[in-house]
Amino acid sequence: MCCMVCLGFLMSAKAVLPSVALQNAEGKTVHTDQIAGQGYPVIISFFATWCKPCLRELKAIDEYYEDWQEETGVKMYIVSIDQGQDSKKVVPMVDGYGWEYEVLLDPNGEFKRAMNVQNVPHIFVLNSQGEVVYNHAGYTDGSETDLRQYLK
Repeated sequence: MCCMVCLGFLMSAKAVLPSVALQNAEGKTVHTDQIAGQGYPVIISFFATWCKPCLRELKAIDEYYEDWQEETGVKMYIVSIDQGQDSKKVVPMVDGYGWEYEVLLDPNGEFKRAMNVQNVPHIFVLNSQGEVVYNHAGYTDGSETDLRQYLK
């Protein structure tokens, strides 16, 4: 079930992502307010390497991701909330699965807090203008197929 009500930053239909500086897999700084609204939809998935439902969701999305990219131009960012030593496992794990997602590291939970994410997995879909059109916490098998309708 979509929980738009729980998002304090989404007070208007034209909400923008909060600006938080995160590191990507290559160690470069990415400002979160600049990842959406570029003319294509964006999926943002908060996850952790230790979260089994997160990994199931990311694996399931991977089965559709290439098709979704061809259909809509979608770009997917996965935001790791891993801390300490666990944060060093993120990039090797993503590479091991062969995922083509953009990896962002949020070890201090700043972006997580700014987006009012309480638990992982938590996924957001933003339209081509950068507006949040879907937001869901948790994962059940098959729920990834719901994302396609929000990408169009």
